[in-house]
Amino acid sequence: MEQHTIYLDNNATTAMHEDVIEAIHQANMLYGNASSMHMAGRQAALAIEQGRQSLASLIDAEPSWVVFTSGASEANNTVFNIFKERIDLGSKRNRMVTTTIEHPSIIETVKYLKQHGYKVDECPVDHTGRVNMDAMKSLLGEDVALVSVMLGNNEIGTIQPVAEIAELAHRVGAYVHTDATQAIGKIPVSMKALGVDYLSLSSHKFYGPKGVGALVVKAKAPYTPLVHGGHQEGGKRAGTYNTASIVGMGVAASIAQRDQKQEQMKLWKLREMLRVGILERISNVVVNGNQEHCLPGTLDVSFPHAEGESILLYLDMEGIMVSTGSACASGSLEPSYVLLASGVDIELAHGSIRFSFGRYNTEQDVAYVLEKLPPIIKRLREMSTR
Repeated sequence: MEQHTIYLDNNATTAMHEDVIEAIHQANMLYGNASSMHMAGRQAALAIEQGRQSLASLIDAEPSWVVFTSGASEANNTVFNIFKERIDLGSKRNRMVTTTIEHPSIIETVKYLKQHGYKVDECPVDHTGRVNMDAMKSLLGEDVALVSVMLGNNEIGTIQPVAEIAELAHRVGAYVHTDATQAIGKIPVSMKALGVDYLSLSSHKFYGPKGVGALVVKAKAPYTPLVHGGHQEGGKRAGTYNTASIVGMGVAASIAQRDQKQEQMKLWKLREMLRVGILERISNVVVNGNQEHCLPGTLDVSFPHAEGESILLYLDMEGIMVSTGSACASGSLEPSYVLLASGVDIELAHGSIRFSFGRYNTEQDVAYVLEKLPPIIKRLREMSTR
């Protein structure tokens, strides 16, 4: 009997859309360097600008704000580097504020900055992973240069009140950044409505190619290049353009904008089918994250007395691919820092599984998971009590 193969790790990365694959194939014929003035260069440059416009349209930004990068991790590092440089130059605003549950590309950057004497405060979150607004207000002051809060969490799916935070931060004269990587294509994302000055994203989270993304920077917001050595992107990011991938991201952005409402409804339906099914079939489980303010395709569940890595491996043997947390933090046996920061007990954090849905998942996938998961949890719990 042929084994099912069910991919439920879409928060880690998504499969490229077939139209994106075709667009990349065609764009690979554009061999010219987009910085060259001859015809081949102009053709490549035109394709890149079309991609820029499509991406800007998806997030309700101006095309001139888009700076292409290798992905959101580079974009996040760039933002913190901008304000590190300003502090180094003697700015009176010498403090940055973020949260305890950001993506590792920010968490690790903050650790580095603190080790080198920079002031960075990490705002706590409540038990659902949502920013404690009283704590955030207390952290905001005239000495704050940057406030960085992710839009949707990659592990538990909690959506943050970024627009409200941006308004508060701007009142004290701080700039605001959001890592919107997980939200793009799943919920409406308007950079203008959010009121942020910087926004990071990665193409491979919305069915585009890996290794390409963007930092979107409002006009007049401070900027210091992370990568020097060329005039590309108006001097904001040096390096020969990755033409084919940028074209692919542009096509993925157009598809995401076209299908966003339908995608949101579908992902939420599948998530709820699995959530309700798990609660009906398995006793003593905890659903993590905020259930009202949540990305539609993300379901993080803790199974007491069953270790997360073991659940993952048993599911994998049944052809079901899931995660124990952030793909960027995998390889560690430490429990999820996101769950611990949300006040989740260490045992529950060790026994958590993230199911993340995408456009290619079906109700049949959910039914198969609900068939295979309960006996796996039963087996592991019996083993843990021996």
